[in-house]
Amino acid sequence: MSLERFAWLSIVAALVTIALKMAAWRLTGSVGLLSDALESLVNLAAALLALWMLRVAASPPDEDHPYGFSKAEYFSAGIEGGLIVVAAAGILLAAIPRLLHPQPLELPALGLGLTAIATGVNFGVARLLIGAGQRFHSITLEADGRHLMTDVWTSLGVFTGVALVFATGLDWLDPLVALAVAVQIIWTGAALVRRSVRGLLDAAISPVDKSAVTGLLGEYSRRYGVSFHALRTRQAGARRFLSFHMLVPDAWTVSQAHRLSEELEERIRSLVPNASIDTHIEPISDPASYEDQGLDR
Repeated sequence: MSLERFAWLSIVAALVTIALKMAAWRLTGSVGLLSDALESLVNLAAALLALWMLRVAASPPDEDHPYGFSKAEYFSAGIEGGLIVVAAAGILLAAIPRLLHPQPLELPALGLGLTAIATGVNFGVARLLIGAGQRFHSITLEADGRHLMTDVWTSLGVFTGVALVFATGLDWLDPLVALAVAVQIIWTGAALVRRSVRGLLDAAISPVDKSAVTGLLGEYSRRYGVSFHALRTRQAGARRFLSFHMLVPDAWTVSQAHRLSEELEERIRSLVPNASIDTHIEPISDPASYEDQGLDR
């Protein structure tokens, strides 16, 4: 199934929320609502980038990239994190002067109504993207969805700030909320950058998946008298890569060892989605079989 349709949905949602939040800012003059609208501009840029990276990641392997392009999704998450930090800087530039020189808001009720509609749109799309990202193992969709969910909480904070200004008449609350939003946005951006860097550095598969694999290797050791070592794993976007050595009894034929490795690899793929597996078969009684466990063996 093509994941691009989810990216297109994110793009449409970003355009709708930008229009609503910009209108709310123009009506009220609230720097808090302006900060919310600026983050929606980042949402649009992130959605466009996600669409591009999903297309690249789905490209088939070629001669120069025999393992495919699945790592392209990490670029999306990393660049999105950088864009978030840029948006936060814009919020700070708008909020600090307003904090020093507070100004009254205009038409706050109408502005809050438009913001509430935009927040509802973001919430629905965010839940859909997060679910699709987890279901199809796409870091791009999941990151985009979690970014939108952060935008929902941001909007709720801004909504509360503007409502407090309307209720109390304390105009300085509006830029104060905007500053808090900027700090929260920077935290989100940094988290996305960390996650993308981790993926680009060939991080291991999740502890849950690795535990399932080691449990299965233990089962085969007990059933067939084989042994395993040099287990290595990494993930690249939706792809998972595993390699290990299977040490078999000396009397086994190549055909017998091959059949067992094929069965084992099939079971691992049932536990770890999108797994590419390399099995190296060695004789269990040969001392040399235990001397080649290093990465540069």
